[in-house]
Amino acid sequence: MAKSFAVIGLGRFGSNIARALAEKGFEVIVIDSDENEVRELSDIVSGSFVLDATDDKSLLDAGIADVDVAIVSVGQKIDDSILITLILKEMGIKEVIVKAVNERHGKILQRIGADRVIYPEREVALRLAESFVSPKIVDYIALSPTHSIIEIEIPAKFIGKTLHELDLLNKYHVSLIAIKRKIPIVTDKGTPDFKEEIIISPSTDEELQEGDKITLLGKNDDLEKIERL
Repeated sequence: MAKSFAVIGLGRFGSNIARALAEKGFEVIVIDSDENEVRELSDIVSGSFVLDATDDKSLLDAGIADVDVAIVSVGQKIDDSILITLILKEMGIKEVIVKAVNERHGKILQRIGADRVIYPEREVALRLAESFVSPKIVDYIALSPTHSIIEIEIPAKFIGKTLHELDLLNKYHVSLIAIKRKIPIVTDKGTPDFKEEIIISPSTDEELQEGDKITLLGKNDDLEKIERL
């Protein structure tokens, strides 16, 4: 059964999250005190409400208690986000994800029961910084202070070798999650082009090709060793 979501606070982050979830086919309700922000998304989401999210009765009337995941993104209104988080947890919502504006805010949210605290601006900054440090990195996700997932252009020494030959887990202590590869095709108009293929959990017989990008999971120190190859 697909998860249902509520997004509270429709600033840039909240609006983008709500739009992305709705476009992927999830049931999404959006809530904001600004009628214009709500109207922007009303045509693509399951439900839209103009209300004060610090009012627990209004939230209940909007049906928020029935969602699986609530995402709170109320900008710089730290007091409001704390109160809304408390209300949502008291309602028994399975997963409450809250955007924090700083570390102190995040610690308070964790103490009152937020299931996940996110720092969107910091995560974007980390990805950008990593791309400057290593031009090979295509994408970067920090899982913890010590572990990350990176998508990277394959080192030249990996080209033409099978995953069995590379033995990444034993030799480099990283796990290969996926391979992204461009496959040559001919379009309906008869012109040459490429389509992107993603191979999830490839077999050990898979041979890496020039132009491949690989997604790796591991400790940051081990991932950096591969970046330097």
